[in-house]
Amino acid sequence: MFAQPEEIRALAKVVARHEGIYATHMRSEGGKLLEAIDEALDVARVSGVRLQISHLKTAGRANWGKLDAALDKIRAAQKAGVEVASDRYPYTASCTDLDVILPTWAAQGGRVAILARLRDPDERAKIRAEMAAARDDKYWESVWIGSTHHLANAPFAGKPIAVAAEAWKLPPLDAALRFMETDELFTGGIFFGMSEENMWRILAEPWVMIGSDASIRAPWGPLSHDHPHPRAYGTFGRFLRAALDGKPVSIGEAVRKMTSLPAEQFRLKDRGAIRAGAFADIVALDPKTFRDLATYEKPHQFCEGLSAVWVNGVATFRDGKDTGARGGRYLV
Repeated sequence: MFAQPEEIRALAKVVARHEGIYATHMRSEGGKLLEAIDEALDVARVSGVRLQISHLKTAGRANWGKLDAALDKIRAAQKAGVEVASDRYPYTASCTDLDVILPTWAAQGGRVAILARLRDPDERAKIRAEMAAARDDKYWESVWIGSTHHLANAPFAGKPIAVAAEAWKLPPLDAALRFMETDELFTGGIFFGMSEENMWRILAEPWVMIGSDASIRAPWGPLSHDHPHPRAYGTFGRFLRAALDGKPVSIGEAVRKMTSLPAEQFRLKDRGAIRAGAFADIVALDPKTFRDLATYEKPHQFCEGLSAVWVNGVATFRDGKDTGARGGRYLV
């Protein structure tokens, strides 16, 4: 977020020499989306590095109309020889730390410095005034709370921030600042700000692979203790279900986007294909019953309709049950 383009270009040249990849969570996905795409493409052109634009989106209603220009820029770069691809998840809400909405100056200096500003009455008032000027009351209707850190905040996980605001008798903006302070910047924010039409158009592009933008979760044990975005469980199932139902691409293309396309882009040898000599990573499912179940309110739910799963040739799931076998290994 704070690195300058010159620094990124210099680092990308080193990455390119080692045949690596530059995966960028761009400087902007909303108001400065087109400028951010230009910057990312410029890094790739100057350095020769392969470029991965992470989670391509048009965030915020005011930016929905920028999709054509965004896609045109990427296609033109591809025609000019720039190796660029992207990824996307099939949801219209994003998820990140709630404090991403702080003014840029207020988010600098690390956790200790940010919390000090939030706990200083004068600094907090300055932050509040700037945030209030940048976002109207309607904005807060699109904000939900994800994971929380402080026990007292846990009841609001998976709910609109308006629920907490009402309980605390605060405006939503002040509720957001309270979450940030009491959770010590560990509050997850879920932001409903994307166009469904644009989402499907992006997902249909042949160079866009499917990616969850989520870390590993489980319905039990230590990995079940937070409240993630449903994409952590439902991304691939949701997209495949859409393809089975006729949109936005064929079933074969949907599978390619989840398997061989990312394997090729990230140079994962012998992955993403079923052939002699490749690693046997295989999913068997019932196309009639297969679907995602995870929701924003109840995200810790696996897809249903799976028959079996093999990881590196090891049966890890069969007949609706975890076999206990562990076939996973590091990807190198």
